[in-house]
Amino acid sequence: MRIVFMGTPEFAVPSLRALLDEGYNVVGVVTQPDRPKGRKRVLTPPPVKEEALKHGLPVLQPLKMRDPAAAEELALLEPDLVVTAAYGQILPKAVLELPRLGCINVHGSLLPKYRGGAPIQHAVMNGETVTGVTVMYMAAGLDTGDMISRVEVPIEEADTSGTMFDKLAVAGANLLLRTLPEIQAGTITAIPQNHEEATYSPNISRENELIRWDRGSRDIFNQVRGLNPWPVAYTLWNGEVFKIWSCRPGTVMRKPGAETVLPGTVLGLSDAGIEVATADGSVLLTEVQPAGKKAMDAGVFSRGSKLAPGTVLG
Repeated sequence: MRIVFMGTPEFAVPSLRALLDEGYNVVGVVTQPDRPKGRKRVLTPPPVKEEALKHGLPVLQPLKMRDPAAAEELALLEPDLVVTAAYGQILPKAVLELPRLGCINVHGSLLPKYRGGAPIQHAVMNGETVTGVTVMYMAAGLDTGDMISRVEVPIEEADTSGTMFDKLAVAGANLLLRTLPEIQAGTITAIPQNHEEATYSPNISRENELIRWDRGSRDIFNQVRGLNPWPVAYTLWNGEVFKIWSCRPGTVMRKPGAETVLPGTVLGLSDAGIEVATADGSVLLTEVQPAGKKAMDAGVFSRGSKLAPGTVLG
């Protein structure tokens, strides 16, 4: 069985590595083009490319997979099966119909929930306690194909999207290995998705990153951990971006009708962090990053900081 692997970020690396470790015949890898990275904008290959080159695999990096020339180049690899994991581009019909065993995708959610480009971040931001991975046949629609197999993974209170990426990447690789023998044998029974139950998780926007202090403490806590380690939630202090890397629900509880302060008001600073008012109480900021500085412990930041109780963030 000749396999072409298509993937781009760290999430996809365990799946590629698992295929190679188990002796599957990976005949080529398709990934996104190298991109400028960091302050110096150094052209950097995606993690999947780095892994592929370690194993001497041919790598294709078409700018657009919809370009007919890209499909023709892929066809030269004569794949029996295409395996994708967070590749980052929608595959055209010419590619979907190319391999005799089809194209399958390792998707980081329990479909049909959280279709789209940022399922893991949105699951954490929405306060889900369980998510998972689905291996599915790819179809023309966005994550609409029939499901082959899936596995649940709990989201713990301490998890961020970063820890969930790691957990789901490993779970996806293991699920892929359990699924492939049946695909190869032609004994798989795929299950259509219930499209009426579908939800969507678009790529993270700048609007998603801005903390609205008029939301509940739990919602803000979930937003912050859902955007850690990238792109990181933020508020504004003196008109500048003030990133919030981590927080937890605070000690203040607000009762309906009780005297309130404006959401976003700094209630206090201590070695434990910075307590900020929300719609229903407070959150304690525990790791922050002022503009132009590195991320730091909020308690350390509080010592000698010009941020004072009564300041309104946002």
